[in-house]
Amino acid sequence: MRYVVIEDEAAIRRFLRASLPPEEAEIFEAENGKDGLRLVAQKNPDIVLLDLGLPDIDGLEVLRRMREWSDKPVIVLSARGREQDKVAALDGGADDYLTKPFSFGELTARVRVALRRSLRTAPPTVPTLETGGLKIDFEARQVFVNGQEIRLTPLEYKVLAFLARHAGKVITHKQLLAEVWGPAYEDSTHTLRVHMGAIRQKLEPEPARPRYIRTETGVGYRFLLEEGV
Repeated sequence: MRYVVIEDEAAIRRFLRASLPPEEAEIFEAENGKDGLRLVAQKNPDIVLLDLGLPDIDGLEVLRRMREWSDKPVIVLSARGREQDKVAALDGGADDYLTKPFSFGELTARVRVALRRSLRTAPPTVPTLETGGLKIDFEARQVFVNGQEIRLTPLEYKVLAFLARHAGKVITHKQLLAEVWGPAYEDSTHTLRVHMGAIRQKLEPEPARPRYIRTETGVGYRFLLEEGV
């Protein structure tokens, strides 16, 4: 697997080199945003690991420029742990966000999810998605849990379908509200929470311990896929 690491901290780059076996990973490193963008364009990586605190260009600007021509999965690695920083990165097109310090196990788990989502995000004509007893038939706009059809309202279905089409990726409140309700509703988080509560009551065996849709506190939601799906 081919990585581009855009990170100015030598210690983090050494940690990644030591953790990723050379027989499994080819790593290309950049210490600043300009070189990082060039490497992404030249090397066509499977995944990009991006720091936000770069010496020349802020990581959010690197992400914005990259998203003009590349849809490769991007995981942000940053010491900025504030919710607004996470939201800005995810709204800007990042697939996930890890706050430093992080464990290698957590990183590889996030990489697996991002790559699986990237492979699944084939055309939106994929007819169905099935995971853990939940089945979504996108063509028929029907939802089943353990073979039993679940009646969702049109808005509830749109919320679920949008999250499922981006399975594994954190979708911010703003992204979800803009997609389902329209740009004028981007700040209506209470409306979104009410609908999410109704969706969980209908889908989840234990709504207080969601199996399909995880809350990313202060940021948004993530649709979960079972391993191997």
